[in-house]
Amino acid sequence: MREPLLRVDNLVQHFPISRTFTVRAVNGVSFEIHPGETYGLVGESGSGKTTIGRSIIRLYKPTAGSITFEGREISGRLDRDTERMLRKDMQMIFQDPMSSLNPRKKVGDIIGEGLDIHRRYAHAAERAEAISEILEKVGLSPAHAERYPHQFSGGQRQRVGIARALIMNPRLIIADECISALDVSIQAQVVNLMRDIQDATGCAYLFIAHDLSMVKYISDRIGVLHLGHMVETGTTDEIFANPIHPYTKSLLSAVPLPNPEVEKRRTSVPYDRVAEGVDYAKGTERLVGGTHAVLATDEEFARWVA
Repeated sequence: MREPLLRVDNLVQHFPISRTFTVRAVNGVSFEIHPGETYGLVGESGSGKTTIGRSIIRLYKPTAGSITFEGREISGRLDRDTERMLRKDMQMIFQDPMSSLNPRKKVGDIIGEGLDIHRRYAHAAERAEAISEILEKVGLSPAHAERYPHQFSGGQRQRVGIARALIMNPRLIIADECISALDVSIQAQVVNLMRDIQDATGCAYLFIAHDLSMVKYISDRIGVLHLGHMVETGTTDEIFANPIHPYTKSLLSAVPLPNPEVEKRRTSVPYDRVAEGVDYAKGTERLVGGTHAVLATDEEFARWVA
């Protein structure tokens, strides 16, 4: 077995709002990402997907738990060498391509900012060449480096965000719902671009989304989140062919089907955690085979697999 590139162990992320109220966004989530693979993180809005991504890249300081990246612990206080490694080898593609780009900077300066900070070039010509190459790789023209973000379409701005992440040649890219604001045809272009780049560079993705069809297309393994808990995880084939947790079944039943005749007969499966008596706090990870796991108590697990 290969050593994981990223290991998240019992991650907890809470946000104190007042003396008496705390938002418990993430509660004991664990998973691993291996070099060159895509791990899909799915769940409804508010389930904690974005919070996990931001905690991993240390935009948030984790409340508890362990995060190991390239063999280094990054969940606690970071020394200078570890922080430089993290900023260089882990990048993030944000959900909104407009608000994540500085409107006062030209695209070339936005993309080259990482090169400037880490001094990854010897002279200005080398910097310009690196920016031109990455723009061509994401399907844009080198001449676009002189434009501002507002002069691009949504799909083009997202390509700029991808270029900004890729120019540092990272080992892990966190894609936080990077296609949700795009048209369907542009979504396909962006996802195909990400797959081509992964084949060429060998980088790994944490692909955060709520579109299960797209997650199925791009992911090797999938984790299903609900209310800050990882309720089920496994390979893409296992999750889609043999879902066990009722929440996973409910999510899959809501996926639209391209066949109109089948779509007419499709019925969504409701999921009510309180009515079904599911208690995430008492559940533990139950293995089904070697790579498929479900969060459940003994009674819940026996009922779901019966």
